[in-house]
Amino acid sequence: MTRQWSLTGAPNARDLGGLVGAGGRPVRSGVLIRASGLGRLVDDDLPTLGKLGLSCVLDLRAASEIEVAPPDRLVGEPTVVHVPVHDPEHPVFTYVSAVMLGHDLSAYEALAREGTTGAMEAIYRWFVAGPAAAVAFSRAVRTVAEASNLPLLFHCSAGKDRTGWLSVILLTALGVDQEAILADYLRTNELADGVNDAILGAMLVRRPGLDLEAIRPVLEARESYLAAAYAEVDRLHGGMDAYLRDVLGIDDALRATLRERLLD
Repeated sequence: MTRQWSLTGAPNARDLGGLVGAGGRPVRSGVLIRASGLGRLVDDDLPTLGKLGLSCVLDLRAASEIEVAPPDRLVGEPTVVHVPVHDPEHPVFTYVSAVMLGHDLSAYEALAREGTTGAMEAIYRWFVAGPAAAVAFSRAVRTVAEASNLPLLFHCSAGKDRTGWLSVILLTALGVDQEAILADYLRTNELADGVNDAILGAMLVRRPGLDLEAIRPVLEARESYLAAAYAEVDRLHGGMDAYLRDVLGIDDALRATLRERLLD
C-alpha cells in the first residue's frame, strides 16, 4: 500500500485504507488515520492535514501527558475526543513522553536497568488485562463506529503502542489478517526511523554516556510487543474473537457497523 501523503511533524502518520478486510473488501481510504501526537506538525503539514477533512480526532493520551506536550495543531473544527489509555503504575507511559519531549531521564534509570523491552511487553499485556484499558479501548471503538466522527484520526504520544493496539483491535474487527496487521504495526519503524535517530542523537549530546540501547526499545515497534499482547489474549480469553466480544463488547452488530462504515 502506497501512502499518498505525509506529515513532516508526525512521520509515522498513515491512512489504514487499502488493507484487505472481510470478504476481500479493502479498508476505505481517507476514513481511518493513525498518527502520533500532532503538536510537532510544521506549517507545511497543515494543508495536508486540512485535505483529510477530519471530523474527529481521538486522543488516547492522559491529561498529564497532554499538559506537558505541545498542543495538537489542527485544521478546521474536528471534534476532539479524549479517551485516556493510561496506568500511572506503569512508568513506561511517562517515560515515553519524557523521551519524546527531550526531558531529563534520570528518574527512569531504575527502569532502564530492569530492562525497557520487558517493561514494554508488560504494557502490552496490560492493554489486554487491565480493566481500565478495556473500558478505554471499548469506548474508543465506539467513537470510531459513529458515522458522524468519520473521517477520524486517532493518536497517542508516539503513535505506536496505544495507537498500535487500537489499530490491531479495529483491523481485527474488520477482518484484516494478522500478518497484514503486524506488517502495518512494524511500519512505524520505517516511517519514524529518522526521527528516532534524531531523538537519540540529541539525547546523547545532552547527556554523554547515556545508555541509548536502554532507550531504543521505547521508540521502536517490536514484534515481541504484539506477541506479548496476543499471548495474553490467548491466555485470558482463548483468542481475539472472544476478547473483542466479551471484553470490548464488539458483538456481531457492532462488527457489522464497523465493516459497513470502514470497508469499501
